[in-house]
Amino acid sequence: MYLVTVLGNLLIILVIISDSHLHTPMYFFLSNLSFVDICFTTTTIPKILVNIQTLRKHISYPGCLTQICFVLTFAGLENGILTMMAYDRFVAICHPLRYNVIMTPKLCGLMVLLSFLISVLDALLHTLMALRLSFCTDLEIPHFFCELAHLLKLACSDIFINNMFVYVVTSLLGVVPLTGIIFSYIRIVSSILKIPSAGGKYKAFSICGSHLIVVSLFYGTGFGVYLTSAATHSSRKSAVVSVMYTVVTPMVNPFIYSLRNKDMMGALRKLISRISSFR
Repeated sequence: MYLVTVLGNLLIILVIISDSHLHTPMYFFLSNLSFVDICFTTTTIPKILVNIQTLRKHISYPGCLTQICFVLTFAGLENGILTMMAYDRFVAICHPLRYNVIMTPKLCGLMVLLSFLISVLDALLHTLMALRLSFCTDLEIPHFFCELAHLLKLACSDIFINNMFVYVVTSLLGVVPLTGIIFSYIRIVSSILKIPSAGGKYKAFSICGSHLIVVSLFYGTGFGVYLTSAATHSSRKSAVVSVMYTVVTPMVNPFIYSLRNKDMMGALRKLISRISSFR
């Protein structure tokens, strides 16, 4: 599954780079999303594979905090990129005449950079706040990787401030972007319904459909992790939900965006024919 995730997302990046017709804001965000998906899975899966191979199921405390920091960074960055993609579709469908003026390469780059800085700051704050906690001996995380919610449960000291910070950040960096995405798609759907031709409506819905599927997977499983960790003590249920957003979602993203996109499939055929011509 890890190889499928890495190769699938790497192929998306190579296809977008190789075809000049795909050098647009939408595909710029898609290539960044694929890169983040590769990094996201790389923070957890290689360590799991090493543990399985060596039959050792432990991780050092600094290693655990490092893993938490990277998971939060790339989860936050993916959250930001999905929001940017929704905004891109909103401008393209609701303000098509001003699209090239608004969605400039400079703005797209600045949005990705801002999202990265916010994600890193958020991850560092969570990690630094976890450093102040004290833990009992013989710690065992009932999970397949270090996750902040499970680490806080093992703390012997007061975690009220940590929990409050988690809830505030989840509201700001989770609920606010999701609200923006929902608002964008309400406007998008109302604009699409005004298109007179059935073909135009189908094309607009097909372009937005892939993004909606990915958003539903990411936010559904992401919020599911925190809801299950708060509502149940079953480590198995929590682990299943975590697998969905750390492994399954990054793995299926390339298939969702390529199989449902004629431009991507056309560019993929060109790349394959170009590679085969060198043989």
